[in-house]
Amino acid sequence: MAKVLLDPIGAARETFVDEPTWSAQLARMGERGAALDARRATVRAGWGESYAARVHERGKLTTWERVDRLRDASSPVLAIGTLINDQRTFGAEARPSPGAGVVTAFVRVHERWVVVIANDNTVASGSWWPQTPEKIQRAQEVALRLRLPVVYLVDCSGLFLPEQANTFPGRSGAGAIFRANALLSAAGVPQIAGVHGDCIAGGGYMPIISDVVYMTEQAYMVIAGAALIRGAKGAEASSLGIGGPDVHVHLSRCADHRVPDDAVLLGRLREEVARLPSAACSYYRYGADPAPPRFDPRELDGLFPVDHRRSYDMRQVLARLTDDSLLWEVLPHVGPEMICGVARIGGLYAGFVANNPELTAHPERRDEHRPGGILYREGIAKVSQFSRACNDDGIPLVWLQDISGFDIGAEAEKHGLLGYGSSLIYTNSTNSVPMFSVLLRKASGAGYYAMAGLPYRPILQLGTPITRLAVMEGRTLAIGAYRTRLDEQFEIVAPSEEEREAIRAGMRRVEERIESDMDPFGAAARRDIDEVVKPSELRTYLEAAVEMAYQATGYRRVKNPRIWSLHDLRVLLG
Repeated sequence: MAKVLLDPIGAARETFVDEPTWSAQLARMGERGAALDARRATVRAGWGESYAARVHERGKLTTWERVDRLRDASSPVLAIGTLINDQRTFGAEARPSPGAGVVTAFVRVHERWVVVIANDNTVASGSWWPQTPEKIQRAQEVALRLRLPVVYLVDCSGLFLPEQANTFPGRSGAGAIFRANALLSAAGVPQIAGVHGDCIAGGGYMPIISDVVYMTEQAYMVIAGAALIRGAKGAEASSLGIGGPDVHVHLSRCADHRVPDDAVLLGRLREEVARLPSAACSYYRYGADPAPPRFDPRELDGLFPVDHRRSYDMRQVLARLTDDSLLWEVLPHVGPEMICGVARIGGLYAGFVANNPELTAHPERRDEHRPGGILYREGIAKVSQFSRACNDDGIPLVWLQDISGFDIGAEAEKHGLLGYGSSLIYTNSTNSVPMFSVLLRKASGAGYYAMAGLPYRPILQLGTPITRLAVMEGRTLAIGAYRTRLDEQFEIVAPSEEEREAIRAGMRRVEERIESDMDPFGAAARRDIDEVVKPSELRTYLEAAVEMAYQATGYRRVKNPRIWSLHDLRVLLG
C-alpha cells in the first residue's frame, strides 16, 4: 500500500539567522505591520465613534459587534477585502468608505466555516460605494467555489447615489450581486439572511433569494424608501410601515421569521447554521490530528531579508507553516529552483508549490549556478506535473510566490520556455482543485501568472506587507524606458551635465512611480490582493483555507492517499 511519508524540515532560527540580522528584519516587518494595523483599525472604526454611538442609541449593534456575536468564541475573524478603497474619498464632501462599507470575512459557526457578508452600518448606513459590489461578489465567489454557507447581515440604505455611475450599470455592478445569489441557490449553497435595519432597493433584493430570512422589529425591506414614495406618488408612508416585518413576515412572505432585536436574530442565525451538515474535515484527516509546526509561525515576521534582492531558505518558511514541520518533497532533484511537496496543515493534506530564492546548480554545467526565484525549464515541467497530479488527486494547492519571472535569453528560447510556460498556464487555468496563492515578497512578470496569480482564479490571493506585485522592478523599468539614452553598461549618454541630470531625474521619477505602484496596500485597495496579512498570520489563514476546501462533500473528487497519482509520479521519475 502506498503511504505518504513526511520528512522533517527546518531548523531553529538561531542556526541560520544571526541576532543583528534577525533584529533588523524583525524591525522592518514591524514597521510595515504597524502600518497595516493602522489601516485595519481605520476600517474597523468605520466613520468613527459618533456613528457607532448613533447605532447603539437605536438599540442596534454595530456590524463588527454582530460578526463577533455570530462566530464561535474560539473562531478567528478572517477578513478579506479589508483595504478596498483605502486612501480614496468620494462625492463632493470627499467622504471615505472604509472597507468599501461592507465586511466580508470567514468565521466558524458551530464548527462550520461560513462566509459573512455584512453591511457596515457606521458608514453611510451601510451604503454601497464604488467597489462594494465587487467586494461582495468576491466573497460570494469563494462561497460558491468551496460550497460554504453564506450568512448575510443586511443593514443597507442602497447605493451611495453620487457615485451611482461607478456602482450601478457595469458587468460587476450592484445587480451582479443578485445574480450571484441566484447562482449560489442553484448550486445548493446555503444562504441565510438576517435583516437588521434599512434594506432599500438593491439592499432589499440581496436577502430575498436566501433560504431563510429573519427580520428584527426595526428592519424593513422596500424597493423604494418612504422619501422616494412621497416624491414620486405624493403618498404619506414610513419605510417600516410599508416594508417592515408586519408586511413581509405575515403578508408578502418575503421573510420567514421576526425577532425582537439584533442579539436574538444572531442567536437564531447560529441555530440555522447548526442544522446544516457538519464539516467533513475530520473524515478527510484519515485519523490524524491537527498539529502546530515545530517552529513558531511568529518567527516568519523576521525571516525575510530587508533587501528584497537577497535570498533566504524557503524551506524554513514551509517549516513554520506545516503541521509538525513535515513535508513530502516531490522530485527534489529536478528543477531545484522550485519546491513541490505535500504536507498537512490543520491535519489535512495540501500541496505546496514554492519558489526557491537561493542559488541552484545549473543542470547542464556543473561549475555554474543559477539565481533563484526564476522559472527555468526543469522547474516549470516539475510544477506542471505536480499541479496536474494534485488536481487529479483532489489535493488543494498552496502557491508561495517569491518570483522574479521566467528565464530570458538565448538558452531560454532554445529550451522552449514559451511552450513549457504555456503548459503550466494551461494546467492552472483548467485545474478544478481549490488553489490558494500567497505573494510572500516578489510577484513579477509572467512568473506571477504561472504561479497561479489572481488572473488564474485562485480561491484566495494573500499578500504580505512586503509584497512587490508588478511586471518588473522600478529600476529595470526605468532602464527600459530610457534605453536609447544609455550605453551598454546602462550609463547615461548625454552631451551636457544638465541633460544628464534631467535624464537621471526622469529615471528616478519612473522608478519612484513603479515602487509606489508595487505597494501591497495599494494593490489591496484595487482588489489585486484579497487581503494583506503579516507573515506570522499566514498559518492561521492557510489552516482556515485548507479546512474550507475540505468542509463540503459531494462536489469534487478527493482521492484517498493510497491511490494518489503522485505515488506513480515519484516511482516513474525516481
